[in-house]
Amino acid sequence: MGLRIQNNIASLNTHRNLQIADKGLSKSLERLSSGFRINQASDDAAGLAVSMRFRSQIRSLQQASRNTSEASSMLQVAEGAADQITSILTRMKELATQAASSNTSNTDRANINSEITSLEDEITRIANSTKYSGQQLINGSFGSVGVSDYGNITSSIGATALDMTGARVGAEYGVTISSAGNGSISITDGTTTQALTASALSSLNTETLDFTAFGIKITVNSAFNSNTTEGSDTIETSASAASSFQIGYENNGDNKISFSLANMTKSGLTADITVTTLSGAQTALTTIDTAIDTLADARATIGRNQNRLGFANANLSSIIENLSSAESVIRDTDMAFETVNLTKNQILTQAGTAMLAQANLSPQSVLSLLG
Repeated sequence: MGLRIQNNIASLNTHRNLQIADKGLSKSLERLSSGFRINQASDDAAGLAVSMRFRSQIRSLQQASRNTSEASSMLQVAEGAADQITSILTRMKELATQAASSNTSNTDRANINSEITSLEDEITRIANSTKYSGQQLINGSFGSVGVSDYGNITSSIGATALDMTGARVGAEYGVTISSAGNGSISITDGTTTQALTASALSSLNTETLDFTAFGIKITVNSAFNSNTTEGSDTIETSASAASSFQIGYENNGDNKISFSLANMTKSGLTADITVTTLSGAQTALTTIDTAIDTLADARATIGRNQNRLGFANANLSSIIENLSSAESVIRDTDMAFETVNLTKNQILTQAGTAMLAQANLSPQSVLSLLG
């Protein structure tokens, strides 16, 4: 091999390897100091894209978990008020029982009736004043769906009742009778279509067709089967205070929980109660029993929704944990493995520096030829 001084190939080769080792050392220091394996897109472009989606989903799910906790707290406020109304109805039952006995004088019944009237007013006051974040909860407005326009649904198709309490709000639904002669009804919003057929109408008093895809129930009776005119109409719904709780990171029904709370005012629970007479007091016993049953159903609704939110929150915690683990595998640094790389690159950098010095000295041997 000839001796050359214009290009020191050994030095260039050593310098290249030293640059590689130094770059690896810098990368190891960056990963160990940040805790992330991916610090910029060039580290792992595909991994960065996946981890970014995971991160946004995790943050969204963490907020969804807070949403479920707050919704459960809101229901607890409603439950507390409902419990007091239960106590009031229990007292009203006690008073009505007293008034329904012949040993109670008319004067005493008048006093009892005054107390019952006051208690009825208190029920309505509690129901109207029970709020969460400014929203009234148990006066019948929370989550309720109002039908602003439903054309001639009941008359045009011969249906006897239209239940919109579970309907989605802010949308219109075209109700089409595909073949009224055989009892078939189809509901569509242009994207989703659901068809149901009433059975054995000729021998049936009524039948309720539950269109679960839309939250709409249509009740028909035997007269519907004789309506052979096909037709359609439109339902437009609106909400006074729609309840929709986001429990996921996507905009669809599986990532939301919606429910309504019952009307627990006096008018929502019971008719007017008068115990000034013996017969009125006896009738009041049945009326109050009905109110207690209605309130029990309302409290059961609160309880089952609290339980549902509890399970939803537990599921969110599990999902957050597992997504965080998946995101960590992709993006976080394996500290033990990266420490090995750091040590290796430190040694290579030190050795490369020493060898570069030796390579730079090698061409000086040509000076011996110049003697």
